Amino acid sequence: MTKVYVSSVIPAPAAEVWKLVRNFNGLPAWAPFVAESRVEQNAPADQIGCIRNFVLRDGGRIREKLLALSDYDLSCSYAILESPMAVENYIATLSLTPITDGNLTLAEWEAEFDCAPEREAALMHQIGTGVFQAALSALKQRFGR
Repeated sequence: MTKVYVSSVIPAPAAEVWKLVRNFNGLPAWAPFVAESRVEQNAPADQIGCIRNFVLRDGGRIREKLLALSDYDLSCSYAILESPMAVENYIATLSLTPITDGNLTLAEWEAEFDCAPEREAALMHQIGTGVFQAALSALKQRFGR
């Protein structure tokens, strides 16, 4: 199993960042690589088990299932159901932790998945840098002071 972990400090209170990222259908509002998104079967975007179906700016389509969402822990977990990335058993968690010194947010995003051994390094880079860090950098810019 391969693990990817990325963290960033967002210059805003965790509650404010959470208002934006808790929307499982809200990726187009803050992830620069997502062109459009919809939740299948008109399910609420915070309903455990709902499936988001989104299109990337490069044309790829991904379907993900919401596994957990906690307003108490400021975290959500999801699984990839379909993706052009050739990963299996993909589970990711995005979590926010308040940093009380300066009223900042520690954002942590991690994923575990299986893939072909020869694809591991490329997928770790693609997911870690091209997805997680790109999205967290966009959040930093959005909430920049």
